[in-house]
Amino acid sequence: MGESGRSAAWAERADSFGSVAAEYAVLRPTYPPDVVGFLVGPDASGGSGRRVLDVGAGTGLLTELLVAAGHEVVAVDPSAAMLEQLALRLPDVTTAVARAEALPLPAADVDVVTAAQAAHWFDPAPAAAEMSRVLRPGGTVGLVWSLRDDRAPWVAALSAILAAENVDRFRPAAVAEAFARELGADVRSTESVFVQRATPEDVVAGFATRSYAAAMTEDRRAAFLGEIRELIATHPDTRGREVVDLPHAVSAFRLTPR
Repeated sequence: MGESGRSAAWAERADSFGSVAAEYAVLRPTYPPDVVGFLVGPDASGGSGRRVLDVGAGTGLLTELLVAAGHEVVAVDPSAAMLEQLALRLPDVTTAVARAEALPLPAADVDVVTAAQAAHWFDPAPAAAEMSRVLRPGGTVGLVWSLRDDRAPWVAALSAILAAENVDRFRPAAVAEAFARELGADVRSTESVFVQRATPEDVVAGFATRSYAAAMTEDRRAAFLGEIRELIATHPDTRGREVVDLPHAVSAFRLTPR
């Protein structure tokens, strides 16, 4: 859906992350380290490191893994507050405040474009055009999402709370397919499971960093988080536990323009 067709509420949610940047950096789950190798793909030139543009980089959860894997990374995000958190973690990474639809890089500048937990916020047509512009010949686009895994009974109960709040769920494959169409790309995908282990209060606080929670009124947010706190305190899978396992289904896609 283009920007003109998105609601004011959608725009408010998309711009809400800066208000919870510090909490986001600490509380959001990271990604399995092997996802980087899949997203970036093999280097046809035989080099060990590649130049990667991480779009919608946020506080740098994926950026950190890319750097650790030996890649040169430029990180962009529309929120200066999120990038401030990234800079605290990764002071040597070049950053820029920018949206996917207007990337501040010259043409043919990077080998790979990545987006973690972000591409569903992009407008596919202009964002894909910008990705194509900054990619070098033979370059690829890597998209990844880590979403709660409803196969765990307590997580299914959590999803019921979110459904009552009319929290939209999207299909990562559908977003990846939309970008593949715009890029004229072939798609490879992989799935894995990542388990975040956290205290009950950190799980609750993590949901406070979600865009839908950040956009709520203070009273509504308190009531919403109270429902999650009560679920964790009473569900047989989580009751009385000092540390809770919150499984995530990780979906990764590598798009290779033809």
